[in-house]
Amino acid sequence: MNNQNFFERVYEVVRLIPYGRITSYGAIARYLGTARSARMVGWAMNKCHTSGKFVPAHRVVNRNGLLTGKSHFGNTTTMQQLLENEGAFIENDRIINFNQLFWDPSIEIG
Repeated sequence: MNNQNFFERVYEVVRLIPYGRITSYGAIARYLGTARSARMVGWAMNKCHTSGKFVPAHRVVNRNGLLTGKSHFGNTTTMQQLLENEGAFIENDRIINFNQLFWDPSIEIG
């Protein structure tokens, strides 16, 4: 599978994340059957602005709820603002209510 196809599969999953919910790079990778490719999911998020369709990349964080991709949103506060607008509580770049908001595509999509 080439990167472009993988990235498109990632974007399809990310577009399914409901408003007010979040997931992790690893959860997406596991859902896609490529559990060791969480970093590649992160690369896909970094390139999602080139996909031609909206991808709510702000809803994807690391497994600890850290906003590791925040520097890819134009400035370092945009990702946090988008998440807070959807009900996330963030302190020191970490989503405090991560477990409450977590959306697992393997469970939610099946």
